[in-house]
Amino acid sequence: MKFAIVILNWNGQKLLEQFLPSVIKYSKEAKVYVADNASTDHSISFIKQHFPSVEIIQNKENDGYAKGYNDALSNLDADLFCLLNSDVEVTKNWLTPIITTFESEPNTAIIQPKLLDFKKRDYFEYAGAAGGFIDKYGYPYCRGRIFDTLEKDEGQYDDISEIFWASGACLFIRSLVFNKLNGFDEHFFAHMEEIDLCWRAKNLGYTIKYVGHSKVYHVGGATLSNINPKKTFLNFRNSLFTLTKNANGFLLVTLFLRLLLDGLAGLKFLFEFKPMHTLAVLKAHFNYYYHIGRLLKQRKSTKNKIKYYEKTSIVLEYFVNKKKNYKSL
Repeated sequence: MKFAIVILNWNGQKLLEQFLPSVIKYSKEAKVYVADNASTDHSISFIKQHFPSVEIIQNKENDGYAKGYNDALSNLDADLFCLLNSDVEVTKNWLTPIITTFESEPNTAIIQPKLLDFKKRDYFEYAGAAGGFIDKYGYPYCRGRIFDTLEKDEGQYDDISEIFWASGACLFIRSLVFNKLNGFDEHFFAHMEEIDLCWRAKNLGYTIKYVGHSKVYHVGGATLSNINPKKTFLNFRNSLFTLTKNANGFLLVTLFLRLLLDGLAGLKFLFEFKPMHTLAVLKAHFNYYYHIGRLLKQRKSTKNKIKYYEKTSIVLEYFVNKKKNYKSL
């Protein structure tokens, strides 16, 4: 199979300098590309000078993660894509179990490796840990990470397991499936577009897997920090986008309860003296209402909507029942 690793870059010369060597060293099975989102630093000249084997795709504008990857992948000739963040360190033989799983499981369309914290290397990393799920109200959580609680990696997820969503920090996908789904929804800009992509793949009957024998280390927040209210805005808004487009069942009740829970989250930010994050939640809701007509049209076009959740409310499990790790759920 032809294999393309595509790293989306925006003003990330320092990250490329730090992390690109491991990708080149341990990815002999693949062609490595850097898709540049109209950087204004010296990323392009740096790659050309120091990593001439890396092919550069130059996007005309910085249109975020979703459109950036859609544009970059549109003309690539490959059977498999690996969408890799620029702040990820890969490891020896990381591709072997991924390729083996794709070859032996034709219905598996998307795969995520074990995602560990680059700075605290024996702990799972927030963005995807050991594979993701969502609750009935669209809140994401992972094996190895629930809200801000990260588990130590003690081999408890050294397996191959079906999951609901794979992290966009390191996401493998068959090119046929990516094209069939028309790529990412570009209205998301960034954050949670991979959950929407995975959900749409699941609605079409494809399988998504976590492969724990492949591991990478992710810095996380290198482009947009968790303390930035813009990230709060995108996460809350895009979660509502995803839920509205894809959820089965009676949407109105689910959305009403979700909006109430978001209101509680906004109050929590306020009590934590984070008023800009409270404002970000409010802005997310108003922006969601602006897009509701388009989202309902997209929902109507989705004929098969699968049951998408194992747990009704991860908020209840975590904050009320005090269940802090995946295996206790």
